[in-house]
Amino acid sequence: MPSPVHGAIPLRPCACDPVGSRGRRIREPPAPWRDDYQRDRDRIVHSTAFRRLVYKTQVFLNHEGDLFRTRLTHSLEVAQLARAIARPLGLNETLCEAIALAHDLGHTPFGHAGQEALDACLREVDSHGAGFEHNFQSLRVVDVLEQRYPAFDGLNLTFETREGILKHCSLHHARALEVAEPGGVGRRFIERTRPSLEAQICNVADEIAYSAHDIDDGVRSGLVTMQQLLEVPTLREVHDAVRAEHSAANGRRMLFEVIRRTLSKQVHDLVDASARRLDAAVPATPDDARRLPPMILFGEDVAREVREIKAFLRLNLYRHPRVVATTDVGRKVIRDLFHAYVDRPNEMPQEHAVREPRPAAVVDYVAGMTDRFALREHERLHGPGVTAALRHVLDGGTGVAPAD
Repeated sequence: MPSPVHGAIPLRPCACDPVGSRGRRIREPPAPWRDDYQRDRDRIVHSTAFRRLVYKTQVFLNHEGDLFRTRLTHSLEVAQLARAIARPLGLNETLCEAIALAHDLGHTPFGHAGQEALDACLREVDSHGAGFEHNFQSLRVVDVLEQRYPAFDGLNLTFETREGILKHCSLHHARALEVAEPGGVGRRFIERTRPSLEAQICNVADEIAYSAHDIDDGVRSGLVTMQQLLEVPTLREVHDAVRAEHSAANGRRMLFEVIRRTLSKQVHDLVDASARRLDAAVPATPDDARRLPPMILFGEDVAREVREIKAFLRLNLYRHPRVVATTDVGRKVIRDLFHAYVDRPNEMPQEHAVREPRPAAVVDYVAGMTDRFALREHERLHGPGVTAALRHVLDGGTGVAPAD
């Protein structure tokens, strides 16, 4: 079977080709009309964990508005960007799509605040462990927690998709993975090599996507103004170029065009800079690329601009008092649920209640919740206080005092 062709651009020799995949942990007969990466993508899209992403926070809680990004829409945007980057580079679009769609399956409710709270809770009961890592949890979802097939736990994805899902991993978890699967997805964290080029694309596409959509959501929410955005030199430059071409543009049209051009600039620069690196290094196989320094990177000037945008968002959006107040509510919900289930495991469904060690069972259960289910569970176990606190915040208040 020849290597697939993406438009008029054949795959590079260093691209991951499903014909040369390291395969699945449990062997299966091939699908008649799909290659292995297409099959991975399809399994991810049909998984329960993927559907839950629609009610998991990106930055703004689901309660704050219907048009803000969720983990699901974020994952779709990452997949679109990853495919757009992979094609001109001659890398495997479908593998990029599969990795992108699965990369946040293990994320907790309430975004990074939920992750931080669950990590702190886990370290309280296991000071020698690695804590909670959402990339490791995403791997657990596709390897173990999805229960769909009679022959195996998880989705039984290919090595290359699983490798890309595990973006970060502590040495503690990597060594445990290596014991269970010698030479598997944990090995690179021990040997300090890189993942596939397709995984590297998804890592950068993730950053491009969340910066762009957080600008959009930040302005939509009223927490960030257009005038504030123009304090960022690269955004001011794009804005002025749009104004010169479309003097009447304003409001949402201006914002969308600034975001669109900024995205295009970053994607085009990433493709050009990465192609130059690959053309100079000439890796002959995917494993050759894994042994090289990172190849999928911006050029120096655009990398600086990306850092400027991230710094702006960190200061003006992620640390905004209203965002902090809602994430404080999320942290409290996660903490309270974790300790309630550890103390009273029968409050969880039976399949979680009987598992040992108990903290690990609680982590799997809590991390899999949507925001709204976590809030309902908290109200069932602790009363309506935290719901009142969240309503207080969304009505313009701050802090979580009403829940205490």
